Amino acid sequence: MCGMAKHNPSLATADRIEQMFSGIVPWYDFLNRCLSLRRDVYWRRALVQGLRLPRRPLVLDLAAGTLDVSLEIVRQHPQARVLAVDFSLPMLQQGREKLLARQQGGIVPVAGDAYALPFPDRTFDALTMAFGIRNLPDHLLALQEISRLLKPGGMVAILEFVPPSGGLPARLYENYLTRLLPLVGRLFSRHSFAYSYLAESILHFPTAPVFAQLIEEAGFQEVRWQTLTMGIVSLFYGVRGEE
Repeated sequence: MCGMAKHNPSLATADRIEQMFSGIVPWYDFLNRCLSLRRDVYWRRALVQGLRLPRRPLVLDLAAGTLDVSLEIVRQHPQARVLAVDFSLPMLQQGREKLLARQQGGIVPVAGDAYALPFPDRTFDALTMAFGIRNLPDHLLALQEISRLLKPGGMVAILEFVPPSGGLPARLYENYLTRLLPLVGRLFSRHSFAYSYLAESILHFPTAPVFAQLIEEAGFQEVRWQTLTMGIVSLFYGVRGEE
């Protein structure tokens, strides 16, 4: 759902995906709610509820899109300060309208590249990423960059679609992804690529246990994960170790 960041080895693909996300901005929030039957609201709430934060945390919301996770963070943690980073300026501009409507000053939108973020080492108490890491070609490199940015003891929280695991429910979900999802997305957004890409990226993402192992390989401790909504999405958490 949310955006990604450019990376030189896949620059052409990244440019196309950036254009895709920027092109569906007018319908983005509506289709998120519609296609998930509003479960995306619950998923983001659960993501933030799993965070352990100090009293006045500094949080990086990466692949922030239109700032739904950022807003959930400050809703649950009013003392939090959030830097919301995405590579799509139209997405961030759409999110900024939400900030203005809510008179929310605790969130600062920032355009940035997920592989080379312009922040010092050990800056943030926590980092969230909802539906973004799936769009990055090198998951391990992205996780290592996340680790660099976190203070020792800081948490990473990742929400992501995962591929179906087998059986009749998995076949039904795969049909939904490959047939109904692109059709509905195309009907509303008039975008021929966006929701076909979404389905393909989900089906090619690692399973939850495999991705959790990758988080450990990036140096995180206390790695845990849980599935939601019949296993179509997973929440992943990890803690940056003490140096």
